[in-house]
Amino acid sequence: MSKYYTVEEANSLLPELRVMLGQAKQERQKLLHLSSHLAGAKEGHLFDYGSPAGPAYIEVLDTFYRVAGDIEVLGIVVKDFEQGLCDFPHLRDGQMVYLCWKLDEDSVKWWHDVDAGFQGRQPI
Repeated sequence: MSKYYTVEEANSLLPELRVMLGQAKQERQKLLHLSSHLAGAKEGHLFDYGSPAGPAYIEVLDTFYRVAGDIEVLGIVVKDFEQGLCDFPHLRDGQMVYLCWKLDEDSVKWWHDVDAGFQGRQPI
């Protein structure tokens, strides 16, 4: 990891992260909607039928990946876009752990070992 967050640093990023996760969630919903329109194109690809929804799907996918990349550049690990479940790398007693936060939480109040996951969350 190139960046370790303090609790204060992680909390200071939450307003920006909320916006990015909201946009990613919105784009993800668009992808799910458009994917139903692309089912026929998958079936007919041998005949080059394509789909009018194809260009829109690619544009939405590109936006989703851009937003996800912007989050990744910050060193934040998104575990679930739908829930807005994120991990911030953090040093605790010299050991790397994750500060754990979900979109519906006011602030970062949890941490867990790298291999423990959400079920291993403990209060800070």
